[in-house]
Amino acid sequence: MPNTPDIATPARTQAILNRYHLAAKKSLGQNFLTDLNILQKIVEAASISDSDNIIEIGPGIGGLTEQLAKNAKKVLAFEIDQNLLPVLDDTLSQYNNVKIINQDILKANLPQVIEDEFEKENPVKVVANLPYYITTPIILDLLKGNASFDQIVVMMQKEVADRLVAKPGSKDYGSLSIIIQYLNNTEIAFEVPRTSFIPAPKVNSAIVSLSSKDSIDNPVFDFDKFCGFVRGCFAHRRKTFWNNLQGVFGKTPEIKQALKLALQEFNIDAGIRPERLAIEQYVELANYFHDKQML
Repeated sequence: MPNTPDIATPARTQAILNRYHLAAKKSLGQNFLTDLNILQKIVEAASISDSDNIIEIGPGIGGLTEQLAKNAKKVLAFEIDQNLLPVLDDTLSQYNNVKIINQDILKANLPQVIEDEFEKENPVKVVANLPYYITTPIILDLLKGNASFDQIVVMMQKEVADRLVAKPGSKDYGSLSIIIQYLNNTEIAFEVPRTSFIPAPKVNSAIVSLSSKDSIDNPVFDFDKFCGFVRGCFAHRRKTFWNNLQGVFGKTPEIKQALKLALQEFNIDAGIRPERLAIEQYVELANYFHDKQML
């Protein structure tokens, strides 16, 4: 099919939707990207070469998948919607380096999948237009799992992207900012207008690039417990850090005394707001409380 237009052109996307009587499912966060320039910029943001193995999440009708297949060694795409499987078989039929897996990415054993499907010596990257309703769980699952990735480049709601890259003291800075940035160098590669999709979502989007830090100076004792601690510290943003700490640990006289000693140890004002503390301070506090057998 040498003269067939790319999947993500507006005309071909609409033709595919019409042919298969498809409509975007709100329940699965489906919006079909119809801007080839945006797709090519995603490929560039991930620095994809013909030695890269790619995991895609939610390929839809294959618009991004096609561009990945043209540039990568192999593309493994997880699609949860069974109705899209015959569509993808059709639209991606000319690409022999694409495999579709009909499974929820959150239920997949990614280390095993990577071992089974990819050659060990090649980089593994995640590149995806994430469903907005489940963006955060997917990212956290990718980071907390046993699989390691050379880079994660994903599209998400601009509001969530702002939280991922936010700095201390800003309105967007919170537990998600700390958890993501503790492990990764994080940046917004570029923004995507809502007019780039069929149907157009109600919000603008952004492409976020995450790359693992080469080293972490002060590792946390346990990542899951660290995440729980940080979330607890932001449970009530309008309250002081002191009040949130009591929400995490309790309010007995003994606990209060231990918390006061911790704040004195690290020269932290009890009246400060949680968004004023840097990532390093949360790491130090979490490790301190662990050493005191409080976490």
